Amino acid sequence: MSPAYYNSFYDNSIYNDSLYLCDAYDMRIFSKGFLVTIYTLVFILGFLGNGLVVCVLVKHRYQTNMTDMCLFNLALSDLLFLFTLPFYIHYTLVEEWTFGDFMCRFLSCSHHTGFFSSIFFMVVMTLDRYWVIMYAHKVARYRTMRGCFTLIVLVWILSICVSLPSLIFSRLDEGQAIGCFYNPESEYWIYYDLLTTNILGLVIPILVMVVCYSRIIPTLVNMRTAKKHRVVKVIISIMVIFFLFWAPYRVSRFLRFLYSKELLEISCSLELNIKMSTIVTEAIAYTHCCLNPIIYAFVGQKFMRRALQLLKKWAPGPVSFTESSFRRSSFLSRSSDVTSTVIM
Repeated sequence: MSPAYYNSFYDNSIYNDSLYLCDAYDMRIFSKGFLVTIYTLVFILGFLGNGLVVCVLVKHRYQTNMTDMCLFNLALSDLLFLFTLPFYIHYTLVEEWTFGDFMCRFLSCSHHTGFFSSIFFMVVMTLDRYWVIMYAHKVARYRTMRGCFTLIVLVWILSICVSLPSLIFSRLDEGQAIGCFYNPESEYWIYYDLLTTNILGLVIPILVMVVCYSRIIPTLVNMRTAKKHRVVKVIISIMVIFFLFWAPYRVSRFLRFLYSKELLEISCSLELNIKMSTIVTEAIAYTHCCLNPIIYAFVGQKFMRRALQLLKKWAPGPVSFTESSFRRSSFLSRSSDVTSTVIM
């Protein structure tokens, strides 16, 4: 999941050493340049995008609804995930963990908590859209701020609980160079990590999105709104982007696991291909947190208007913004609460 896991693939801390016979020196050189570049861009762009989401929602905190609260916590999840990247950039560059045992455990757990909470909040937002559109009158009384806060707390507690093994079993390994690895004493925890990241991190979210949006889209198509096709495109984009960014990485990690258990043919070429696919797909997957603000926040005209107002206040010169132009183009300002929930 994290670069700590990724480095263990080379150093064989949790797998059978005899399987890994290929020289990974060239792969290390490639990963140092490639991953450091991607991680740096992801950190900068993700921090700016999610930070802006947090600032806008904090500024308008007295006008928030359940969707805004989920957006706020989704951005916090991505920021928590991004917070760990500078440490792993340094780790990749110097090829040694210099931050001590506590930070090894804390950052591994934070990395996982940020990942799982981000996924869970996307699932919550999907379910919220579904219930509001399909059963608008029945669920209105349950969509209270108290219920929203309760749900948010439960999501964070679940995310932390699922991530606890990374806090417990991440540790320093003092070989030729000090490393930070996920190294459980029992092999069952390796299976646990594989199952949770694949089932909770990919399969269940995809199933929820497919089931919910497959019922939402026909309902939207029948709505009398000029922007219904745009809404449908946004919904389809959410599912496709999530799958394309995360599925290849999950497949690569699963192939890595099968190879370690000698369930695939042992060969140098296959080993190097799996290593390369893990590096590339991991980098692609991590960029998803940069897209979350665009997908879930900036596609909404109401949020975009607030964001531009805030940017104009911070930097009056470079930002060109007129309220009338948004009134002419804003779909949310003229649509129902149901459609607003879909967009936001």
